[in-house]
Amino acid sequence: MATDPLLRQGPDSTDLVLRAGPAGPAWNVLTSAGSALFTPLVLGVPTLLVAFWMALAGARASTVFVVVGVIAGLEYLLGWLALAFTRARRILRVEFAPAGVPASLRLVRAAGPDDWLPVDTLREVRLTHEVVKPYQGDRKPAVSTLALELVLRGGRERLAPLPFIGDPQRLADALETLLGPAAVVVELRTERRTRDRPQSNSVWFSGGSASAGSGGG
Repeated sequence: MATDPLLRQGPDSTDLVLRAGPAGPAWNVLTSAGSALFTPLVLGVPTLLVAFWMALAGARASTVFVVVGVIAGLEYLLGWLALAFTRARRILRVEFAPAGVPASLRLVRAAGPDDWLPVDTLREVRLTHEVVKPYQGDRKPAVSTLALELVLRGGRERLAPLPFIGDPQRLADALETLLGPAAVVVELRTERRTRDRPQSNSVWFSGGSASAGSGGG
């Protein structure tokens, strides 16, 4: 579950909360079980083709049902494992400790927290705030998202854009105040664009009609 990214100060650490929810391997596996139910649905066409081929080959209906059930069960199991593995690396929050002037940080993922690292391991925090505005006559509201990139000494951690309705400058200023003593650079970039208008097929039909008319003459 996504939440508006924010800084939350506790007694022992200041946390950059990105997603709500507890962390842990057991919780990650359990929360992936429901979403994995869509895997057999997505792969339903190949399964139906197998059932159709078996029916043409003269297999009994009971045999077809058993084979389809086994295939769907395997698809669900593989989808569950793949989804749990993907979610395990998802970052829920970044903890900075101690709360006042942090000397260390760690990434808390869906599968559990990483090891604590010196705060100077973090070189830069890049925030990208994107606002997609509706075009004239569009009934859909504007969409605001925030993407986060952590530039670490040994690599980078990128988070997909999250829904964001807060003040990005305020968040950037709070991070700069927190991480300034550690010489961590905080960069905020704002991008604004208008949502693309759906293409109309009227031109195609008009062109086809004109071509038919010219051929008749």
